[in-house]
Amino acid sequence: MHCLTNNTGFPDVSEASEEGILAVGGDLSVNRLIEAYSQGIFPWFEAEEPVLWWSPDPRFVLFPEKLKVSKSMKQVLRNCDFEVTVNKDFKTVISECANIKRDGQPGTWITNSMIKAYTQLYDLGYAKSVEVWRCNQLVGGLYGVDLGNGVFCGESMFSKESNASKAGFITFVQNNNYRLIDCQVYTQHLESLGAEDIPRDEFLKFLK
Repeated sequence: MHCLTNNTGFPDVSEASEEGILAVGGDLSVNRLIEAYSQGIFPWFEAEEPVLWWSPDPRFVLFPEKLKVSKSMKQVLRNCDFEVTVNKDFKTVISECANIKRDGQPGTWITNSMIKAYTQLYDLGYAKSVEVWRCNQLVGGLYGVDLGNGVFCGESMFSKESNASKAGFITFVQNNNYRLIDCQVYTQHLESLGAEDIPRDEFLKFLK
């Protein structure tokens, strides 16, 4: 595993461990994050840990044309009164993603430093939020990184009501022209929506 300082670049992703860890250390500056995402690398670490940088192989992704929407979810989208917006309240979305309790996780990996870093990315146009509202109340959402290369790198989502984040994700994917949605690592939830593993080398071609 490579140790980074604030001034050193990333090693080639082929040097990542079997688990996908490429490097440790460095900072969460805007320039560092842009460099990372443009090379298929992302930070993921607990609050008490140093910054860990990942580039797993295979990569878990969703091709928008393969998005699966179940009959029951189509009915939800037709009949519910969810309103889906983009970039209306990034700070609240990322804060809610940090605060939501998740099964099997004692805490959150979205630390205060992560919130600050991704908010800076958002302010510069490199991050997006999706908000799901009901009766003017924020009930779900997600956020991620968009470097303008046709790939949306999803980071996290939250729901306060059943199907809220799923409705936001589906609507966002259907209403945009991304070539690929980067889901990073496997989750059963995203697999049910059509996400799949592809070789890292294939994923990296999309970033270019």
